[in-house]
Amino acid sequence: MQFLWMPEPMTLRMILIVVIGVFLASFVDGIAGGGGIISVPTYFLAGLPAHLALGTNKLSSCLGTCISTGRFVKNGYVDWKLGIPSILLALLGAHWGTLLQLSLEERVLKWLLLIVLPVVAVVVLRQRQLPEARREMKEGRRSAVIWLASLVVGAYDGFYGPGTGTFLILIFCTLAGLDVRTASGNVKLVNLASNIGALFTSLLRGKVFLLLGLIGGAASVAGHYLGSGLAIRDGSRIVRPVILLVLLLLAIKVVSELFA
Repeated sequence: MQFLWMPEPMTLRMILIVVIGVFLASFVDGIAGGGGIISVPTYFLAGLPAHLALGTNKLSSCLGTCISTGRFVKNGYVDWKLGIPSILLALLGAHWGTLLQLSLEERVLKWLLLIVLPVVAVVVLRQRQLPEARREMKEGRRSAVIWLASLVVGAYDGFYGPGTGTFLILIFCTLAGLDVRTASGNVKLVNLASNIGALFTSLLRGKVFLLLGLIGGAASVAGHYLGSGLAIRDGSRIVRPVILLVLLLLAIKVVSELFA
């Protein structure tokens, strides 16, 4: 295993870009997921090549997601009966997604994403708010929806990534009937699992700028702490508008990359 503390020269400008960008990304991610839409370009803007940017982003994301996950766990907003299998399935899905990434063009997924995004936006807009209470439904059906989503969206996270947390919250709330706070807590478990899997792979290949990633990690911890606090306190009032913002940013990102 090759650890790269500082594989690139590190400047004050680079540090400032990472601290500000990662904090904003993690604040959004702590509320409703989707922070990768901001954090990955942040590392590119700081001057890192693609392989180091992606690996280093996973390091700061893992540190921040640990904090937001911990806050949801501490407040009792995690369903462990659903969550433990979800963690394992997310790890498996992320592994498959990474393998698929090596065999398919990323452009194919982006075109598919352009079809999916308007559908997701319509679902969000049609709901006045995300549910504050758990909906009655058969537990077997609820479990099946959550575990399948963890596997499939985990694979998406391994293949492409941005918007993973947002998609999971929508599925957990609208299809699995979880309240918005428990959904958010269980989503953090899934996100943390996929981040750890990706980080471990990147570390094995020496694709992580450890020093810059730890600096970004400090900003990520602060952003996730504040964002998750808002999500726990204000529920759907804050989560729903942030989800719409994330979907808009993701659509802009995908379109710009496709037609660049």
